[in-house]
Amino acid sequence: QVQLVESGGGLVQAGGSLRLSCAASGSIFSIYTMGWYRQAPAKPRELVATITRGGRTNYTEAVKGRFTISRDNAKNTMYLQMNSLKPEDTAVYYCNARVFTSNGWDDYWGQGTQVTVSS
Repeated sequence: QVQLVESGGGLVQAGGSLRLSCAASGSIFSIYTMGWYRQAPAKPRELVATITRGGRTNYTEAVKGRFTISRDNAKNTMYLQMNSLKPEDTAVYYCNARVFTSNGWDDYWGQGTQVTVSS
């Protein structure tokens, strides 16, 4: 079994910062791509950023220059540093990981952490 646990969400004023963490645990052989997604009320879940095991990153246009994704492969942990937050960043943020276990490759999701940005 693999578990992803997010932390670091909360309420912040516009212009503020938050740092999200996602820790993976369980019978993990390797983790390839990890990513952050978000879902605002009445909207579909959308990609925020991804990072490969080798550190290659990809961001959605709306967060470029404000958010930074990173990971610590030794700790099976991923981070999202969010600066200059805007009210439109308000959403539940989910982490995702493509994990290799004894059963092969599979995608796993965390339970989500709420980020609320007040204007």
